[in-house]
Amino acid sequence: MSQNTQRPNMAITVLCGTLTSLVVIGFARLAYGIILPAMRADLGLTYQQAGILSTVTALCYVCFVLAGGLAAARWGAKASVMFGMLTVATGFIGLAVATHFWLVLGLMGLLGFGTAFAFAPMVSLLATWFPEQRGLVIGYMTSGVGVSILITGVLVPYLFEVFGDQGWRVSWGVFAGAALSVALMIGLFVRNPPKSLTSTAADMSPDEKWRIYRNPRVLIVASTYGIIGLGYIVQTVFMVSFMVESGHNEAMAGRFMAMMGLLSIAGGPLWGWLSDHWGRGNALAACIFLVLVAVALPISGQTLPHFFFHFLIIGASVNGLFALIQTSATDQVAPRYIPIAFSFATLFFAVGQFLGPAVAGWLIETTGGFRAAFSFTFVVLSVGFGLTLLIRRFPDEWAVGD
Repeated sequence: MSQNTQRPNMAITVLCGTLTSLVVIGFARLAYGIILPAMRADLGLTYQQAGILSTVTALCYVCFVLAGGLAAARWGAKASVMFGMLTVATGFIGLAVATHFWLVLGLMGLLGFGTAFAFAPMVSLLATWFPEQRGLVIGYMTSGVGVSILITGVLVPYLFEVFGDQGWRVSWGVFAGAALSVALMIGLFVRNPPKSLTSTAADMSPDEKWRIYRNPRVLIVASTYGIIGLGYIVQTVFMVSFMVESGHNEAMAGRFMAMMGLLSIAGGPLWGWLSDHWGRGNALAACIFLVLVAVALPISGQTLPHFFFHFLIIGASVNGLFALIQTSATDQVAPRYIPIAFSFATLFFAVGQFLGPAVAGWLIETTGGFRAAFSFTFVVLSVGFGLTLLIRRFPDEWAVGD
């Protein structure tokens, strides 16, 4: 970047990115599973309704993730991220006081809508400001997900102890306070990249946008991102149940999950740093290979060591996998096209996360066990590994240049 002197403070900007992922991915998406039991009991929801609430969040994210990228291109990433963060905060506030299913349904959709405008534009902003350390800064941003897993795992049960049946409402309220605080930090400290790098993206014709959408390299990276999203969500939703169904106690599963969350905090930055020095494709192929090994372990055997090493390897690699594929998506195009290209790739990820639980759940129901679901996941991730071998051979030049 030619405007080195105009760069904002890297530590503060990256911290804002990390906190953004903590709120919109950790609190708005992953924390629902922890809050759900008390929330379902208090509102009298059926399991089907509880599943619909999670689905509508994912569906709204899928439907609006491209719109988030276009908004960032037209009005600037900062404005888009702030809008998304304030929208998520509004959803949290509403959930803290809502009493009817249909209102809760709309508010859960609002969380997915806001996430679409916040997450991808923030990744694009970091990638544009710090291109030489793109893997590292995006790795730090993904570490916010691991931090959120630790925070919610400790905070939410504590709030249940203190506030009893209303602890779930207080949890959403605390998340709202966090979202508003992060929005304030973004407003004070985050700056858009120079106009010379971003101005023309807002004025692109449909033909220019399709030039990005149809590019083979962009499509390969986007497809790999979708496969990673599918594999990750199946592991997140069903692996603990697989462990418990295999005869191991829930407390042990919880300790393995905590270990995974703790390792994932460091995994993103370390893999990102490695990719900046070793090469994006090399690090990406190595990382997804480790995830494949981790998924294969509980398929081959359901002993405690099999599950232990599964969670150990996943914790050390999965956040790095996110950081690397996200960074690869930003590597394929000129800086001014990053918001649109990354949002397009994120659409594939969102679809993968939307389809994964449905397909895996159907396989579990029809086969009467978890091995078929995780065997399916292994096959899909193997295809992703093959795609990363193609990414390793991409030239250094942009696929879509100025």
